[in-house]
Amino acid sequence: MQQILVYGDSLSWGIVPGSRGRHPFAVRWPGRLELRLQESGRDVRIIEDCLNGRRTVWDDPFKAGRNGLVGLAQRIEVNSPLALVILMLGNNDFQSMHPHKAWHAAQGVAALVEEIRRAPIEPGMPAPPILIVAPPPIGKPAGTMADKFGGGEIKCVGLGQALAQVADNLDCDFFDAGSVIKSSAVDGVHLDAGEHTRLGDALIGLVTRLLGPAD
Repeated sequence: MQQILVYGDSLSWGIVPGSRGRHPFAVRWPGRLELRLQESGRDVRIIEDCLNGRRTVWDDPFKAGRNGLVGLAQRIEVNSPLALVILMLGNNDFQSMHPHKAWHAAQGVAALVEEIRRAPIEPGMPAPPILIVAPPPIGKPAGTMADKFGGGEIKCVGLGQALAQVADNLDCDFFDAGSVIKSSAVDGVHLDAGEHTRLGDALIGLVTRLLGPAD
């Protein structure tokens, strides 16, 4: 069995826009991806390490444990061997309490890549390839997200291009989720069910290639 670690935030955890509910496993994009890969004959398991509010490398001043760099190497160690790591982070760096823009978030993702590659995995286990997925741009924050993400739709501009450059510099594969999905109009941040399934389906070809020949 090949294992894929998805390291993400609420966009991957699957918050239902406008609520604190969660989309079912078969709907949210990591689950959709796993099920479609299995349907194609792959013996694969996706590990969802997706924490609501997770930043790239910064702390949340109001809630502990949201710095994505802290403990990442140990997560790689715990879940090894891994056939692939998928990183989809960045949008929480644009919350209203942070001054960050696209360049800052992209540099945060670069730091995460380097940390993954420094993980103390057991001898003989492979260092996993890394796929950077740029989250879709933040829309107009609304409802419970209006204050938390106020101005985020402006600060996030250019994140896809910045992450593509990081992926090129660090020899990672890259996919721009904004090319196939958009944030929900309900809250401007999270993903409606249809967007989750579209993203999961859009990643099948690329992930299949990165996993290599089926056993």
